Amino acid sequence: MTERDEERSGWFSRLKRGLGKSAGELSGGLAGILTKRRLDDESLEALEELLISSDLGVSLAARMTAELGRSRLEKEITSEEVRGVLAREITSILQAVAVPFEVDASHKPHVVLVVGVNGTGKTATIGKLAHNFRGRGCSTIIAAGDTFRAAAIEQIQVWGERSGAEVIARQPGADAAGLAYDAFQQARSRYADVLLIDTAGRLHNKSDLMAELGKIVRVLGKLDASAPHSVLLVLDATTGQNALRQVEVFREICDVTGLVMTKLDGTARGGVLVAVAEKFGLPVHAVGVGEGIEDLQPFEAERFAEALVGLG
Repeated sequence: MTERDEERSGWFSRLKRGLGKSAGELSGGLAGILTKRRLDDESLEALEELLISSDLGVSLAARMTAELGRSRLEKEITSEEVRGVLAREITSILQAVAVPFEVDASHKPHVVLVVGVNGTGKTATIGKLAHNFRGRGCSTIIAAGDTFRAAAIEQIQVWGERSGAEVIARQPGADAAGLAYDAFQQARSRYADVLLIDTAGRLHNKSDLMAELGKIVRVLGKLDASAPHSVLLVLDATTGQNALRQVEVFREICDVTGLVMTKLDGTARGGVLVAVAEKFGLPVHAVGVGEGIEDLQPFEAERFAEALVGLG
């Protein structure tokens, strides 16, 4: 086994542990439903309810139960077989959106605007992304653009130190768009490969947030009409179905190009990633299953599906 294979195996083990609650609830529910040897209408209805309650989405639940109804109604079936079918269905949905994040070398820097509701792990995600980029040999600068919260500025500076990335910050209350503009100029003058820009996430007043993000995008466009080159939305798996609403809101506010899902460790709501993928079809670049700087990794559809249903 190569060093890379060992790393992937270790990551999959962490992912399985992280999704243990989601897999445990699903497996326990299936065991309770499939108490009879033959699949009947009653057990199919219960299965559909279980899949919906697991945050996998209504359309997947309906499609899955309809397929089992066509092929296995009044036939013997085990929990293991159902999980196998479910893993294949989930993999087919997720493979279309599992897209590694690539830094576009034609941009110096590649400007990445990172958005999301406060509390999703956005700041930590930026630090982990910076670490990841530096590991690929990309020089990275972070702009502490959530100027509304002093704690956010302090947190981003800590993550900058941990990741080895320079942080450009101002005093709390400073103009976020002005900071983004200055950071872009500095990153460009230093020929940095990546500029990561943190942003506020105060959804309780969406109009203010929309105005602030819109202003940031406009000032970046003055320096480069194509900037920001990526807009990453950070979602917290523990919010379950609220993640769907967050995608809707941020797509209204800015042109989201991809997703990162955090806090998959220890939640029973990891299935929401499947519902998000099926509804919006946005690229899922990475998932996080811990607080460590290495605990954000490229998203792998099949492994995620297996861990989610307790296989592998």
